[in-house]
Amino acid sequence: MRTFGMGDFWFIVQAAQWTALLSLIAFVGGAIGGLMVALARTSGRPILEKISMAFTQVFQGTPLLMQLFLVFFGAPILGVEVSPWFAAGVTLILNTSAFLGEIWRGCIQAIPKGQWEAAEALAMSYGRRMRLVILPQAWKIAVPPTVGYLVQVLKGTSLAAIIGFTEVTRVGQIINNATFQPLIVFSVVGAVYFTLCWPLSLLAARMERQLKLSAVR
Repeated sequence: MRTFGMGDFWFIVQAAQWTALLSLIAFVGGAIGGLMVALARTSGRPILEKISMAFTQVFQGTPLLMQLFLVFFGAPILGVEVSPWFAAGVTLILNTSAFLGEIWRGCIQAIPKGQWEAAEALAMSYGRRMRLVILPQAWKIAVPPTVGYLVQVLKGTSLAAIIGFTEVTRVGQIINNATFQPLIVFSVVGAVYFTLCWPLSLLAARMERQLKLSAVR
C-alpha cells in the first residue's frame, strides 16, 4: 500500500481525455443515429415508425450497464472479439441515438401545423420539407436539451469502467486498489467529472433562457 500523490492526481486528470473522446464518439455517432430515428418517427410511414419506436423503447427501457455487458460479453459468443473501446463506443452510440432521437422527435413535432401545411401546399417532397422548412426551426428548439443531454453522455461513460475501458472512473479504481484511500481518490474523480459537466450544464441553461426570451418576443 502507498499514499495518494501528485502522480496519481495527474494520472486521473490525464484519463479525462479518454472520457472526453469516448463522449465525443458517442455524441457524434448518436447524433447521426438520433436524426435517423427522429426522421423515421415523423415520416408518416408505419413500418419505419414501428421499427424506430421499437429501437427507442429497447434502449430507453434497459439499463446502459446491461447494454454494455451484452455487447462486450455477447459478441465473443457469436465469434466476434471486441475491445473495450469498440464495445463502449458502439453501445453508447446506440444508446445516445435512442435518446437524442426521442428528443429531436419532440422538437420536430413541436413545429406548428401551419408550417407543415404551408410546405405541403408548395408541393415539397418530404426530404425538401424537412430540410428547408421543419428542421431549421426544430434545431432552434433542440439545441438546449441536446447540450443538456451531452452531460448525461459524459456521465454515462463512467459505466465503461466495468468492461475495462480506461477512463476517469477506471483509473480511479486502479489507484484506489493501490492506495486504499477511496475518499481522496474518488473525490478527485468526482471533481474531474464536475469540471467536464458543469460548463455544459451552464451552457444548456443559458440556451434555454435565450430560447424562452426569443419566444416571448
